[in-house]
Amino acid sequence: MAGKLVTIGFDADDTLWHNERFFRLTQDRFATLLQDYADSNHLMDRLLQAEKRNIGQYGFGIKGFVLSMIETALDVTGDRVPGSVIRALIDAGQDMLQHPIELLPHAREAVTALAETHRVILITKGDLMDQERKLAQSGLGDLFDGVEIVSQKNPTVYAEIFSRLGDGPETGLMVGNSMKSDVVPMVEVGGWGVYVPYGLVWEIERADPPVASHRYHALDHLGQLSALIERIETG
Repeated sequence: MAGKLVTIGFDADDTLWHNERFFRLTQDRFATLLQDYADSNHLMDRLLQAEKRNIGQYGFGIKGFVLSMIETALDVTGDRVPGSVIRALIDAGQDMLQHPIELLPHAREAVTALAETHRVILITKGDLMDQERKLAQSGLGDLFDGVEIVSQKNPTVYAEIFSRLGDGPETGLMVGNSMKSDVVPMVEVGGWGVYVPYGLVWEIERADPPVASHRYHALDHLGQLSALIERIETG
């Protein structure tokens, strides 16, 4: 094991494979279906508010997203939304649940290289069955020493996982595209947080970067990760 870092954690959606762009495409489809009842900006705002309200009950993932779209459709139409629209939203969710996994650039190489030198784990939020499906299709599953599918990502969760699967968060590093879920809480608990932007950001996942901490780093892509880890361990 390396001197400074023992356990490397990877986020899954939009860090190792595409995800948010499918939500955006479905939102566009949603806006088209409801265009006779609400303009796009108003509809997206109502949908976002519904998602925020429902996360505590539905959690993260496609199923909660579809339920939030149906709720929003009912709200903006005064419960008069046609059944055909509800059916189309359900079909859209089914399409999302069956969409093939497409790895992001450098994802396979980064995980493969670090699996040879560190304990490598996957920490992701979302629906259990959907996340298991995506991991199986990714072809990366055998590279991880542990897989954690959690309902929330916060300092307490990271402290528990990196203690159980490593030597604690102080010798752990978390890589992800969400500043709010992957980076900030890991830095807060004493670990290293590495931000790799995806481009599309879900509003709920926005947060200010912890720029005051020397344990925060930002990369352009996963191809730069191994070099960063080497600098951390030799610095």
